[in-house]
Amino acid sequence: MSDSIFTKIIKGDIPSYKILENEHFISFLDINPIKEGHTLVVPKLQVDYIYDLPNDVFSGLFNFSKIVAQKIKRAIECDRIGISVVGLEVPHAHIHLIPINEISDMSFESPRIHPSKIELNKILKKIKSSK
Repeated sequence: MSDSIFTKIIKGDIPSYKILENEHFISFLDINPIKEGHTLVVPKLQVDYIYDLPNDVFSGLFNFSKIVAQKIKRAIECDRIGISVVGLEVPHAHIHLIPINEISDMSFESPRIHPSKIELNKILKKIKSSK
């Protein structure tokens, strides 16, 4: 299997707006988000289908996502952080964390926003600095 775009990000071959990383997981801003603060949480183990992840990686992914979601919630004004697993766009298991105020904010059919690099860096700084 060739490296997914996420594996290339993990290896540092492709730049990203990294929020949090540990030995097993990484989170970074989606560069074509549905909403400001839309973040991807990815296991470093490249497995296509989330339910094929080993149990410890699967549970660890959700535990890591909780930490990231709490950081986003403190930084971005919203009612909740929605979570979605779609798994069709990139052959590497991942979770979408999306700041939401209503259910329609989770729609992947909504037009994507296209923040500039400057805007992405501002959002990144805001989330990373949240306590």
